[in-house]
Amino acid sequence: MNSDVHIVIHRSGERGRGEHGWLNTRHSFSFGQWYDPNRMGFGALRVLNDDVIAPHSGFGTHPHKNMEIITIVTKGELTHRDSMGTTGHVNERKAQVMSAGSGVLHSEYNEGQDSVSLFQIWITPNVTDIAPRYQEHSFVDMEEGEQLLVAPYGSQSGVLEIHQDAYISKIMLNTEVGTRYALKDASHGVYVFVVEGTLEVEGHTLEKGDAIGVVGVSGITLLAHREAQILAIEVPMR
Repeated sequence: MNSDVHIVIHRSGERGRGEHGWLNTRHSFSFGQWYDPNRMGFGALRVLNDDVIAPHSGFGTHPHKNMEIITIVTKGELTHRDSMGTTGHVNERKAQVMSAGSGVLHSEYNEGQDSVSLFQIWITPNVTDIAPRYQEHSFVDMEEGEQLLVAPYGSQSGVLEIHQDAYISKIMLNTEVGTRYALKDASHGVYVFVVEGTLEVEGHTLEKGDAIGVVGVSGITLLAHREAQILAIEVPMR
């Protein structure tokens, strides 16, 4: 392997955890009361939380500043409200982004009868103190292939836009089907998280909740040994 290639493996069971009654959460990187000096992020990717929120509960109104916050719901529906006057409803067919910018208050609540499962992703922006903004977007259901969810602000239509040269894709692979993920920029790294299934990446086998971060490559090969759903998060490393 090229000496410039760097790989990190994060196993599901090594993640931080929080059991709060209304919230069952797993942290890929240091968050809240869970701190690991070796898990402070991956380049511009600062937070990847795997959350399950109980019915009639959620995150009460709280502030954020200078962070790109992406929410991807995998089950149920989440209600968003913020100090900009926005109310949004996000389910399995939608995703949302809030650019906190100069500062915003918001809440995320499960108003339904069943639990909501979601991923919350924080990416550090490349500009600070901009006017806050909210966006949600609907995506077509996909059984196989790669679907771009998030891209840099103003770069293309039909996706969520963030203030960073970063990309988030959902990849669906059937059993024993492979694909190659090509990085948009050679200076970027890619963090691959397994939502469901069994995946082989660069000779490493990953199960549900596992992740691999790869730096110093133009692309990586993904092979599903069991039907897989994947998040590929490509970010600048500096």
